[in-house]
Amino acid sequence: MNQLRFYFFHLMPYPYIPPTAEFASTWVSLSNKYYEPQRGRILYNEYIEQLVAAEKYGFDGVGVNEHHANFYGTMPSPNIIAAMLVQRTTHIPIGVIGNAIPLHGNPLRVAEEIAMLDVISGGRMISGFVRGIGCEYFNNGVAPGDSVERFDEAHDLIIKAWTVDGPFTWQGEHFYIPNVNPIPRPIQTPHPPVWIPGQGSLETLQFIAKHHYTYMMVFAPQWFTKMAFDGLREECLRLGYEAPKTMFNAVVPTYVAETDAQAHREAKAHLSWVFNTGLKIPDQLFFPPGYMSTKSFRNFIGALKKGRVKAQAQLTYDEMLKDRYLIVGSPETVKNQLGEYCEDVGAGGILAAGASYGPMPHWMVTKNMQIFSEEIMPAFRDADGKPDHLRHEPLAPRTRAEFAAQHGRPPEPARSLVTGSTQLIDHRVAHVPEIIDASLRGHPGIKLG
Repeated sequence: MNQLRFYFFHLMPYPYIPPTAEFASTWVSLSNKYYEPQRGRILYNEYIEQLVAAEKYGFDGVGVNEHHANFYGTMPSPNIIAAMLVQRTTHIPIGVIGNAIPLHGNPLRVAEEIAMLDVISGGRMISGFVRGIGCEYFNNGVAPGDSVERFDEAHDLIIKAWTVDGPFTWQGEHFYIPNVNPIPRPIQTPHPPVWIPGQGSLETLQFIAKHHYTYMMVFAPQWFTKMAFDGLREECLRLGYEAPKTMFNAVVPTYVAETDAQAHREAKAHLSWVFNTGLKIPDQLFFPPGYMSTKSFRNFIGALKKGRVKAQAQLTYDEMLKDRYLIVGSPETVKNQLGEYCEDVGAGGILAAGASYGPMPHWMVTKNMQIFSEEIMPAFRDADGKPDHLRHEPLAPRTRAEFAAQHGRPPEPARSLVTGSTQLIDHRVAHVPEIIDASLRGHPGIKLG
C-alpha cells in the first residue's frame, strides 16, 4: 500500500469581485450582481477540465463539495459536477465531500443520487456528509439549532436506505417518508465510503469513531490538526479499536515550482485570496445562534485562544507557511515538508495538494499538477508509482462481454404477458415470429399473417 494518498480537491471559486476592503464578507451579504454568468461558464469548464485531468496525472481521487450564496465555492449542487466527472473519467474515485444533508428537505434524494453515480461509475463514489458551515443556513429554511439533529437523522435514513431492503416507512423527528425503496442501490457494499469533514469538534470526532468513517480536517494549522487527529485516535481506542492511518485526511493546499522563490512568486497571491478574501466571514455569519452548542463553542474558542489562532481572513502569507496551513516550494522542499507534516499528524491522505487555488490561472494549475505528479507523488508511493485505484480490479464490468463472462445469463429471464396472449414471453426471443405467433394463435379477434 502507498504511504500517502493525494486527492485533487476543488472549490470552484468565482474571484471576480470587488477588493476585500469594500465588503463585509464573500458569503451571504455580497450581492450576486457581481456574478457574470458568461465568465462563470469559462471558469466552470476550466475547473471541470482540471478535475478530469487529475486522473491522467495519477491522483488518488478528486473531491467536490457543497456551498451556498458565496463566491468562495460556487457548487450549490456538487452531485451535478460529480455526474460530469463520472462520464469523463474511468478509474479515479470521485468524492462528494460532501452533501450538506441537514439542508435537504428529503435526504432520500441524496441516497438516490449517490447510488446512481456509484452504479454508473462502477463503484467509484466517495460520499461525504456535512452539516454545512453556519453561513449556509441564511438561505435555507432550516434553523441552525436543528442542524445537528437533522444531520444525525438524515445520516441514519441514508445509510438504512442503502443497506436495508425496502420498502419501509421512515418516521423521524424531522423527516417523514412513507415509502423508502430507492432504486438503484449502490454497487459498493455495504455502501460507498463515508467521509466526514470537520474542524476538530468533539461531537464530530465521536460520530466518526462510532461509525468507523474517514475524517477530513479542513484548513487548520498543523498543531491543531494533530490535536484533532490524536483526539479521534483516542475516541477509537475508547471504542475498542485502533484507527488505521487511512482514516485521517488533511486539507493542506500545496504548490510546487522549479525553485522555492519561483513557487512563492507564483502562488502567494492566489493562496492568500483563499484565506483573506474567500474566507472573509464575520463571526455572526459563521456562528449563527444555535449552530454550535455552548460546550462546543466554548471548547472551540478556548482552543483558538490557547494556540493564539487568528481568524483565517487575518492570516498573513508568512503565518500560513509557518503554521503549515499550506506548503509551498521546490520539489525538494515540498517533499520534505509533506513528509514531516504527515509523520507528525499521522495523516494517510492529503487533499488540495497540487490543486487549484483562488484566482490561479489555468496554466498555473496544470503546471502545479504536472510537477507535483512527477516530482512529489513518487516519493510517497511504491516503486510502480501507481495510485491504489489502479491496483484493484473494478467492482463492476465495463463491457457487456465482461459481464457475460463473469455473470452469464440471468437465472430468471425477463418475461411478461403480451396483450392478447396467455403465455409468458421470454424477452430475449420475443422478436422471433414463431414465438410471438404461437403465443397469440387462437386468440379471438387476432389474425396472424
